[in-house]
Amino acid sequence: MEHLDRGLLAVRTSSEDVLISWRILAPEFENGAYNLYRNDKKLNSTPITDASNFVDKIVTNETYKVALVLNGKEQKPSEPISVWNNIYKTIPITAPKGGTSPDGREFKYTASDASVGDLDGDGQYEIVLKWYPTNAHDNSHRGYTGNTILQGLEFNGDILWTIDLGKNIRSGAHYTQFLVYDFDGDGKAEVACKTADGTTDSNGKILGDANADYRNERGYVLEGPEFLSVFSGETGKFITTENYIPARGNVNDWGDGYGNRVDRFLACVAYLDGKHPSLVFSRGYYTRTVIAAYDFKNNKLKTRWVFDTNEEKNKAYFGQGNHSITVGDVDDDGKDEIQFGSCAIDDDGTGLYSTGFGHGDASHLGDFDPTREGLEYFMVHEEANRPSVPQMDYRDPKTGEVFWSVPGRGDIGRGVIADIDPNHLGAEMWASNGTGIHDLKGEVITKTYPTAGRRGASFNMFAWWDGDLLREIADKTVISKWDADTETTKVLLSAYNFDNMSLRSNNGTKSNPCLIADLFGDWREEIIWRNDANTKLVIFSTPYPTNERIFTLMHDPLYRTSIAWQNVGYNQPAHTGFYLGVGMPKPKTPDIKIIK
Repeated sequence: MEHLDRGLLAVRTSSEDVLISWRILAPEFENGAYNLYRNDKKLNSTPITDASNFVDKIVTNETYKVALVLNGKEQKPSEPISVWNNIYKTIPITAPKGGTSPDGREFKYTASDASVGDLDGDGQYEIVLKWYPTNAHDNSHRGYTGNTILQGLEFNGDILWTIDLGKNIRSGAHYTQFLVYDFDGDGKAEVACKTADGTTDSNGKILGDANADYRNERGYVLEGPEFLSVFSGETGKFITTENYIPARGNVNDWGDGYGNRVDRFLACVAYLDGKHPSLVFSRGYYTRTVIAAYDFKNNKLKTRWVFDTNEEKNKAYFGQGNHSITVGDVDDDGKDEIQFGSCAIDDDGTGLYSTGFGHGDASHLGDFDPTREGLEYFMVHEEANRPSVPQMDYRDPKTGEVFWSVPGRGDIGRGVIADIDPNHLGAEMWASNGTGIHDLKGEVITKTYPTAGRRGASFNMFAWWDGDLLREIADKTVISKWDADTETTKVLLSAYNFDNMSLRSNNGTKSNPCLIADLFGDWREEIIWRNDANTKLVIFSTPYPTNERIFTLMHDPLYRTSIAWQNVGYNQPAHTGFYLGVGMPKPKTPDIKIIK
C-alpha cells in the first residue's frame, strides 16, 4: 500500500485551543510513541503512547511538528505545519468554461465527486475532482450533455492537470467511474476511466478521431469505439489505452433499445492476488453483467480475467448487480473478492455465490459484528417481491447465507449500516422500507429514524467525526449524532452556511459531499463540500479530541479500496475491515507492505 507521511494537522477549535493530530501508520501501531513540538519546544513530558492527538492551550498560532519514537529512540520529525484558523480549510477552484449543447441549451460546470491519491510520490494526498455539466443526465433520461472533466488538484488549489473526456462520453452518475490508485507500485497514483474518441489528456493529446461525434438525436452514445485509459496521476497524460471490455455490441441485448441498461458501469480496486492492486471495470447489472479485471505493469494493461453472465456456468448471476460495488477479503485467504449486489465474484474471476435477489441500489461490506469472525454484508433491494426477494437482507458475504431478511414488496432504494447505538453491540441498520432500525439479529430496536437536521429520515452517508467510537450521520451538508436514549438526532455541524460559505452537496437526493475519507490527522474522517458558486472546495476536520488510539484508516485495505470506489455509481460510505464501534477489541495490525 501507499507510503503516507505523518499527516500532521493543527486546527483552532476555540480562541484558546488548538487540536493537533497525526497519523499512526499501521507498521508502527503496536509500539510507536510520539513527541510533539510547538516550534522547537516539546509539549509532552513522556512520549505519547495513547491516542494521536493533543490539545494545546494557546491563543497564538504557532507551528508544530511530531516525531516517531521507536524503542526509545526519536526518529526524524515531520516538516513543521501551520495552524488552520478554523476547523475548515478552503481550496480555491476554477470551473471549466461552459458551453451550448446541440439542442441549443447552455450549460455550466459544477464540482462533483472527488477522490484522492498520492499523485506525485511525496507521501501526501492530492485531489482528483470530477466536474459535471449542469445538463448531466441519468441513463434513463434523454438529452445532450456537456463533457465530463477530471482535474488534479493540490490541497492549496494549484491545478496539476485537466483531462476532458470529450463529447462521446455522456455525463451522468453511471457513465464515468474513475479510479485513483497506485496500480504499478511506483509510489505515484494513476487515474483510470472509460474513454472514447475525442478524449483529450492534459498535454492536448486526443484519443482516436478528434472530429467523431457519435451522439444520436436523443443525446445517447450508442455507437463508436470505447476504451479504458490509464493516465499519469502526476501529469494527466495518457499512459495506455485498451478497448473497453465488453464492447456494447447490440444495445438491445442489455435489456432495452434506447441506451439505459447498456451504459451502466461500475469500477473498483481489488487485490486479487493478495499483493498487487488490480483495476476492475464492469458493464451492466439489470440483465447481462460483464466484469473485467486488469493488472497495470510496465505502463501496459493486461487482462487478468473476464466474468460474463452470458456464459452458461454464470447464468445464476444474470441481473444480480447494484448501483454500487464493494470489495474485500470475505474468505480470509488474503485475496479480495468483489461483492456485486446480490452476488459475489471470487478473486480468480469465478462466481462465488448468487442469492437470486436481483438488482438493488445500496450495499455495504465491512466488519459489523464483533462477536463473529470475518465480514458481513447488508443490502436493500429495488425489486422486492415477497417472498422470493426481500426488501433488505443481512448475510455472510463468503457463502451468501442470509442471516435474516425483511420480506415485503416495493422499490427499497436506500439502506445504511453503522454503529450508532451504544446500547446494542455491533452495527445497526435501517432502510427506506419503514420498518425502523434493526440490530444485528434483525430485531427492530426503534421505529424512529435518524434525521439530517431539519430533513426527514437519513439514509445516505456517515463519518467518524467526534471523539467516541460511534459513527455520525452525514447527509446533505449536516453532520448529526443519534441519541439512542431519547431517540432523537442532535446536529453537530451545519455546514451549509458555515461562515456564510453557502456549501452544497452533490448528486441530488443522494446528497453526498465531494468526499468523506481519513485524509489527515488521526483516524477520524474529513469531509469535502463545494460552495454554491463552485469557486471553492471546503474541507472540514473534527474539532473534537479523542481517547481512541487507532491507526490511519487508509492503511486498512478494505477501507482504502472503499475510498477508491466511493465516487462510483450511487455513492456509499466506506467501512473498515475490522470492527470499529463501541465494544471493539484492539484492531489487529494490517498485514501490509508500504511502497515508497
